[in-house]
Amino acid sequence: MTMTITTTPTVPNKEIIEILGLARGSTVRAKHIGRDLLAIFKHIFGGEILAYTELQEQSRNQAIERMKAEAKSLGADAVVNVRLTTAMIMQGTAEILAYGTAVKLK
Repeated sequence: MTMTITTTPTVPNKEIIEILGLARGSTVRAKHIGRDLLAIFKHIFGGEILAYTELQEQSRNQAIERMKAEAKSLGADAVVNVRLTTAMIMQGTAEILAYGTAVKLK
């Protein structure tokens, strides 16, 4: 059975029978000097900074995978109320955190 991940407090057509606790996963990423140079040009001329978009996508996916692994270690079938946050750790470095409530389903 694959783990259900949802931003809602319930899983449609499923009953939550036990709350196992908080499941979280995070990653800390730093910018790359080459990407920064490209970002400067994009800032001047406009447009999407594709390298940063890809970095954020990879970071979110890694944080979610780590959250799922923690939920699995708790014996969860699903993680509900999933949220993502980003916080700057230091100049040029950010943490991406995925968290939610690990639950058992009937």
